[in-house]
Amino acid sequence: MQTLHSAPIVLPVSTDPIGDGAVLVDGDRVQAVGPRAELVKAHPGVRERAWSGVLTPGLVNAHAHLQYTDFEELNSLDQPFHVWIGRMIEKRATFTDAMWGESTRRGLHLMLRSGITSVADIVTDPAGVLPPTARSGIGGVSYIEIVFEDARSWSDSGRARLLERLASGPASRTLGISPHTPYTVATAVFADCVAIARDKGLRLHPHVAEAPAESEYVLTGTGPFAESMTKAGKAMELIRDGGSGLSPVQFLDKLGVFGPDMHAAHCVHCDPADRHVLRERGVYAALCARSNKILQSGRPPVADYLREDSPFGIGTDSLASSPSLDLLEEAAALRALAVTQGYTEADLDRRIFEAATLGGAGAMGLTDVGRLEPGSRADLAVFALPDLASVTPATAYGALLDAASTGAHRCLGTILGGTIVHRG
Repeated sequence: MQTLHSAPIVLPVSTDPIGDGAVLVDGDRVQAVGPRAELVKAHPGVRERAWSGVLTPGLVNAHAHLQYTDFEELNSLDQPFHVWIGRMIEKRATFTDAMWGESTRRGLHLMLRSGITSVADIVTDPAGVLPPTARSGIGGVSYIEIVFEDARSWSDSGRARLLERLASGPASRTLGISPHTPYTVATAVFADCVAIARDKGLRLHPHVAEAPAESEYVLTGTGPFAESMTKAGKAMELIRDGGSGLSPVQFLDKLGVFGPDMHAAHCVHCDPADRHVLRERGVYAALCARSNKILQSGRPPVADYLREDSPFGIGTDSLASSPSLDLLEEAAALRALAVTQGYTEADLDRRIFEAATLGGAGAMGLTDVGRLEPGSRADLAVFALPDLASVTPATAYGALLDAASTGAHRCLGTILGGTIVHRG
C-alpha cells in the first residue's frame, strides 16, 4: 500500500530541500519525492500522513556499541581512556547473554526514538546482541569484534570462534568484522581478520587513532596499553619489536588494512599525512566527539576533514562513554567543534547533516539509506522544532542542529522500511 508522508519541509539530503514537500512510500521503498501538490495530483486518492515537522532520511549512526547501553555510569568516571577501559572490562565480566540482550534492546529503543534507522554496531557478545538487533529491523551492519587476541589464543580458539559466529549469525542481519585495535589484537591476527573479511566479502570496522596511549603503543611499543597486554600475558609483536616507528594509520596502511571496504572509528590523532592515507584508500572516519571528550582522548580534527574533503560519518559510540545515543546531538557537538577549530564556510550545517546520513551510509557501503530518492529504503525521520514557522528550506539544516545543541528538538516519528516504529 502506498503512503504519502508530507511535511512543511522535506530534506532529501541527496537533492535540494523542499518546502511543503512529500515522500511517496510504496512498501519498503521510496517511490517519489517532491512538492506535495505535485505528488497529490499525480497520485489521486493516495493515503496521506501529514507531519508537523522537518522530514528527513532516517539518521545513520556510523559507530556504536549497542550492548553497552546499560553501562551508562561509566560515562561519568572522569578518567582517561586507558583507566576507563579497565573499568569497562571489570563490568563486562558481570554480564550474561540475557543481560547483553536487555541492554541491546534498550539501546535499539533509544536509537529508533531519536530517528536513527541504520547503525554500524560493534558486537563483542553476539549470542546476546544479534537476535534483538535482527528482530528490530534496524539497518546497517553488525561487526563481530575481535579483541585481546595474540597468535596463541587465535590459533587455539579465536579464529574458529570468529568463523562460527559469522556462520551462525541471523540471516536478516548483515555482518562484518571488527579487529578492535592494534594494541588489543596482535599484528598477525589483525592481518588474518582482514584476510578473512575480504575472502568472505565482509566489511571491516576497527578503532583507529582514538587515544594518545594508542599512538605511543604503536610508535614505541610502550605505555599503559603495553603494560596491560604484558600483564595479561599477551605476546604482541609491537611490544616485542619496540613499536613500529609509525602512527596507527601509517602502521595499518603498511599492513594492507585500509581499503574502501572498511571504515575507521574515531580517527582523532590523524595528522595531514594520516588523513591523506585515509582519503586515498577510500576510508571513512566515524567521528565521535562527545565520547572522545569524556574519555579525555583529544578532539577529532573535524575542520580539517571538512576542508580536505575527507569522508566521514558520525557515531554516538555507546552510553558507556557518551551522554546520549541521539545522533543529532552528536552532530551538533561536532558542528560546534568545527567552528572552534576555525571552520567558517557557509556549507557547515549542510555538510554536518550529510555526515549524519550520507556519511554513515557511505562508511558502511550502503547505497539505499541516508537519502530520500526513488528506490531508496523507506527509512524516514521527522523532527519537531520549537519555532518551525520561522524555518525555511534554506535554513532547515542549521535549525535542526541549533535545536539539537540545546535539546530543543524532538523526534516526532521514525519510519523503518515503510513502517512507523516510533511516534513522539
